[in-house]
Amino acid sequence: MRGIAFDEPGPPGVLTWRELTLAEPSPTDVVIDVRAAGITNIDLLEREGHYPVHGGGPHVLGLECAGTIRRVGERVTGWSKGDRVCALLGGGGYAELAVAPARQLLPVPDRLDFSEAAALPDAACTAYANLTLKAHLRSGQWVLVHGGGSGVGTMAVQWAKASGAHVITTVGGHAKLDPVLRLGADVAVDYRTDDFVARTLGVTGGRGVDAILDVVGGPYLHENIECLGHDGHLVVIGGTLGPTEVDLGLLFNKRASIAMTSLRSRPPDQKAAVVAAVRKHIWPLIARGVIAPVIDTALPMPLAAEAHELLYGGRTFGKVVLTVT
Repeated sequence: MRGIAFDEPGPPGVLTWRELTLAEPSPTDVVIDVRAAGITNIDLLEREGHYPVHGGGPHVLGLECAGTIRRVGERVTGWSKGDRVCALLGGGGYAELAVAPARQLLPVPDRLDFSEAAALPDAACTAYANLTLKAHLRSGQWVLVHGGGSGVGTMAVQWAKASGAHVITTVGGHAKLDPVLRLGADVAVDYRTDDFVARTLGVTGGRGVDAILDVVGGPYLHENIECLGHDGHLVVIGGTLGPTEVDLGLLFNKRASIAMTSLRSRPPDQKAAVVAAVRKHIWPLIARGVIAPVIDTALPMPLAAEAHELLYGGRTFGKVVLTVT
């Protein structure tokens, strides 16, 4: 098969389209003929050398893909050759073939094509695992979603709204305000020109939000704690994760909590449980069109380097995906 790989970390140019060897599937895996793969922020970090990679080179990126099942492991039930699926992967999505644990598969809804489906697994699982399972977001509560124009952000805004929450989100640039409001956000803040703390406290009558989904990390830590209401939950899923100071007194007075989470590093049983919950709770909304994948750009997979460069510009809204013909 062919795919995108790199031998040493570096800029997008280290990514090359080349012949690769498919990893050996286990009896509980399926092999997918990949038609599209979503790009995640972890892909960029891994390519730069800021995220652990598995084994020796070449390294094949890709934490989500969509396509049809080519081969089914002997211990797999419920899936058949030819099924249209998308999958949450541990890596290897940027290729013509991918190995996926059967318990991390999701059916492609009839209304979606493969590019749209490839944009869903990581974003949907991240939104559900962090907003619902970790932050315990409920109907009627207030949530602040940072990076509402990103792939995860566009899904988190929609899922939070579908859950009955009031949604505040930050975006980078005035052009993203109206699109994220159309996704269901109640309040959108351009963090480049506006004070999201003042806006958050203003619209909540000074009480703050019940949950925050953060992709910035250390630079926003103090401001995020200011935005939290009593018994609020701050969930950090990325950004700058180096040493930083925490105002424990403010957290104590608010009875608030901070959680650091990663979807990729979860053990298989946890990933399978999240995927099962997403299929039960989010997938029916996607099938009905209540929640939809947001695609900014789709590029042929050999142009993966160009796709990575595009994400550094900060002008994309939604996901960038790679397609295989």
